[in-house]
This record gives sequence, C-alpha cells and structure tokens, in this order.
Amino acid sequence: MSVVEINGLTKDYGNDKGIFDVSFKIEKGEVFGFLGPNGAGKTTTIRHLLGFIIPEEGTCLIEGMDCSKKIAEIQKKIGYIPGEINLMEEVTGIQFIKFMAEYRGMKDLGRAEEIIERFDLDPHVKIKKMSKGMKQKIGIVIAFMQDPSILILDEPTSGLDPLMQSKFVELIKKEKAKGKTILMSSHIFEEVEHTCDRVVIIKDGCIIATKDMEELRHNKRKIYEVRFENEQDAIAFVENHEGCTRDGKEIMITLKGQVDAFIKDLSKYTIRDLQMRTQSLEELFMQYYGGEDQ
Repeated sequence: MSVVEINGLTKDYGNDKGIFDVSFKIEKGEVFGFLGPNGAGKTTTIRHLLGFIIPEEGTCLIEGMDCSKKIAEIQKKIGYIPGEINLMEEVTGIQFIKFMAEYRGMKDLGRAEEIIERFDLDPHVKIKKMSKGMKQKIGIVIAFMQDPSILILDEPTSGLDPLMQSKFVELIKKEKAKGKTILMSSHIFEEVEHTCDRVVIIKDGCIIATKDMEELRHNKRKIYEVRFENEQDAIAFVENHEGCTRDGKEIMITLKGQVDAFIKDLSKYTIRDLQMRTQSLEELFMQYYGGEDQ
C-alpha cells in the first residue's frame, strides 16, 4: 500500500483556478518532488492532504486513512511546513517551540535542539523581530522535532540563504536514509535534483508529467556554446544545423548524443572557444511547462 495516494482530486474555484483530476502515489521511503510555479495547484493539493480542504471530487489517503475524515490521526504522523508560515508574534522562538511540543505531548526537546544548532538559529528572539529566514527555521524545527515518519514540505527553504538551503538538503538526505516518506514542493531545482526519487509536474491545476529522477538525469542533454573565428563561419554552421541559435560569432546548440558528428563538423572551422554544460533540471522542467518538445 502506498503511504500517500491521491485519486482524481478536484477543487474548482472557477475561472480555471483550482486542481483538476490530480492523481499520484508516494511509496514508503520515497522523496517525491512536486513542481510547478505559484498558482499551479501545489499548495491546494497539499492542503487537501492535511485535511484543511475537503475535495469536491476524488480522494486523498495517507496510510489508507481518508484525509478529510481522519484529520487528527493523520496529523499526528506528519511533519508539515506550510508555504506561508504564520507564528505567534509576541513570544520567542523557543517559547513557541515548547508550546508546540507540549501540544503534541512531547517531553524530549533533544531533536529540536539538534535542528536549532544545525541551522544556527537563535530561538530566544521574539518572533515579531525575526526575519523571514529565521521564521522559516522555526517552521523546520517544528516539522522535524517529533521525528515523524511522513513529511509534507511546501516550499521548505523559502527565505533561507544558500548555505542554509544546503544544510536543509543534507537534512533531507539523512531523513531519507532513515526511510522517511517525503513530499516536497519547491522552486529550487538543485534542491529537488539532489534529494528526490521522482517528481510530478503540475500546470494549471493538472498533472502533466510524472518522472523518475534517474530517467530525467539520463535524458539530460548537453548544451554546447561555440565561438568561431569569424561570423561567416558561425552563419554557415547555423544554416546546416537545426535547433542552433547564433549571436554574432557565437552559437549555442543542445544535443543528446550525436556528439561525434558535431565535433567532426566543428573541425571544418577555426574555433576560438568551446564550452559544454549539462542541461539543468529547470531547463528540463521548462520543456514541459513551456510546451516545448520533450
């Protein structure tokens, strides 16, 4: 049985806003990436899983329990970071953490202290004086401190600097090694690429692709940037190669395989510079979201 199972989930807000016939499953121990820009339907889907929204059609199940009917039981099993964190402003970070621990029946704050130290958080500052990044760290502490078996993370590194984002990736890898089941929505493609086993892409409230990360890595293309000795050579090369773009003496071409033929063609010209990079997950994502050929 899948840990998370969504079937035909629909919530129509009108004017083509909402989610429509969304379906996917997450297996035990899997880190599952949920990709799409703001307004695509990620948060709406996640809020159904938490029981905050009742579906118009379809079902959401966590460990076989209906998310709209077993809200209390499900939330005991889940660590959750919301897309927008709202905290009690008049208390300090540590007071709020202790309040949440007491609410959950926790007596040991050792795990919370470990995460506080990991993210260099000063929890004794009043929340109303905290930056967005500090509040995000509080959200991370609360989500992880009970050592839940399931984590649902909606843009979990929003407001964090690159160093803290890197520390968060390491935390996810450690949780994955423990066999945790993780659903993570993110705009940070490196974060997804380094942690997720599979990704689902949502566009205008509809799932448009579900991909295994290994498959995506295998299908990555190479992008070559070439600077010719003169512009006429660049023009001639572009005329004989589809999908090639030119800016003066420089051309750019994306290839999957075909490298031997490409290098042989280049050998006919005088080349000033040649650089190669691998297509990023973001560029792969835009193939789907931008409607380009896959």
